[in-house]
Amino acid sequence: MRTIELHKSVTASNDRDADLLRGQMRTTGQLLINLMSSPGSGKTSLLTRTIQDMTDVSIAVLEADIASDVDALRIEALGARSIQAHTDGMCHMDAGMTRRSLEALAAESGGKLQEGAKGEELIFLENVGNLICPAEFDTGAGLDVMILSVPEGDDKPLKYPLMFSRAHALVITKTDTLSYFDFDLRACMDRVRKLNPKIRAFPVSAKTGEGMEAWENWLRDQLQTWRSH
Repeated sequence: MRTIELHKSVTASNDRDADLLRGQMRTTGQLLINLMSSPGSGKTSLLTRTIQDMTDVSIAVLEADIASDVDALRIEALGARSIQAHTDGMCHMDAGMTRRSLEALAAESGGKLQEGAKGEELIFLENVGNLICPAEFDTGAGLDVMILSVPEGDDKPLKYPLMFSRAHALVITKTDTLSYFDFDLRACMDRVRKLNPKIRAFPVSAKTGEGMEAWENWLRDQLQTWRSH
């Protein structure tokens, strides 16, 4: 596992950089998925189960944290490649930071980002855990996925509308704890769909496997669609 230290992007034109990176990833046929959530939502557990289940797809992970390499080590223990990106205190990843992480991933295997078709098919960016900053910066990912855990409550779409508005999919994690928390799944989805009518929703439990097949089949479909355009 390689650890890189990231600082503020050297360019101010983040949206342009994001579009360029997205176009490049489409050319190489690799789908980058930006995972956004609050701390403790179960991002790493979801990734762990996904990697274990989807043995037919090659997967790598960019782990973005202010500090530590705990999550990246968990991913590498599964046999998947990971890059640990320290964000120098910043609460989000931007397109420039994401590009440098992808370049580090490619360099680790002796390649270059523009030769990415030789690398993993699916790359997850586990963004810094919070519900505000990551929603404001385009990382250049092909898809944005929001993760909300049952213990966090069903009112989060009311408090953080931007995050839910921009996501292509919502994964509701820790559904095995529904009986222990006052979480109204229907009310939550009604609130989300008022903000984002086209969002796809996947209630899952990485612990029991409930709902994982639908989530993983959606990932396969999205990868196929991405590579066919």
